[in-house]
Amino acid sequence: TKARPIETRRFPRLTMGRRPIVGGNWKCNPAEISKLDGLVANINACDTSGCDVYVCPSPLHVGLVYNKFTNGACVAPQNCNFKGCGAYTGEMAVDQMVDMGMKWCLIGHSERRGEFGLPTPVESSELLATKCKYILEKGMKCIYAIGEPLPIREKGIDAVLAYCVEQLTPFKDILDPEKVVLAYEPVWSIGTGVTATPEQAQETHAAIRKWISENVSAACAEGIRIQYGGSANAKNAPELSACADVDGFLVGGASLKPEFAEIVAAIAQAKA
Repeated sequence: TKARPIETRRFPRLTMGRRPIVGGNWKCNPAEISKLDGLVANINACDTSGCDVYVCPSPLHVGLVYNKFTNGACVAPQNCNFKGCGAYTGEMAVDQMVDMGMKWCLIGHSERRGEFGLPTPVESSELLATKCKYILEKGMKCIYAIGEPLPIREKGIDAVLAYCVEQLTPFKDILDPEKVVLAYEPVWSIGTGVTATPEQAQETHAAIRKWISENVSAACAEGIRIQYGGSANAKNAPELSACADVDGFLVGGASLKPEFAEIVAAIAQAKA
């Protein structure tokens, strides 16, 4: 029998289903602060009554917009350190985020793992697990991004799952559905306009959920929300939202456009 290290942990069963969650990752945009009001307006136009919403502004802009959202949307910085405040030049501390009233932080995005060609060592999953533990210790919640590059996808679902499992294994003891959201992002579809088919998204999300059920607990697998993040937009959101194991989206380019509200509306309606 396969050991389940935290089988004794009890997670609440979500009898009404998993509440959808959509995030907007502005990445390193916009170039001009004059455009921030329009981007904030796009987020404030979302109906959050049936869907959680968060937004990831660029680090330079977090402090300009973190208190500008009026509909319950949350700010989630795109990265953090794991040491708190002090002599950590260039870092963002979770302690600072807590003081500013922030509730979420994004970690592990493929662009932080070296996808855009940063000539430094990539952030390992072990490092990211350390960051996540610090986020949770400080009372915040974490969005953890995982996903595979094209050469792995071309080998089939077993290779895709194995790649994602490597990213998930250091998180096994901290996958609390109340505090951690997974964002599955097929790296080959980010910013390319090529979206995984609904069948590919559902197959991968279901495989991840099955692994969590077998290696963490069935209750954790049932409760944890898994977002899809790969060129999601208003056009493909309804079909992707119909997938049973797609619980939301991590949206890139479309989060800079008014259509972001349509994406939120699509999954809220599908999961109602």
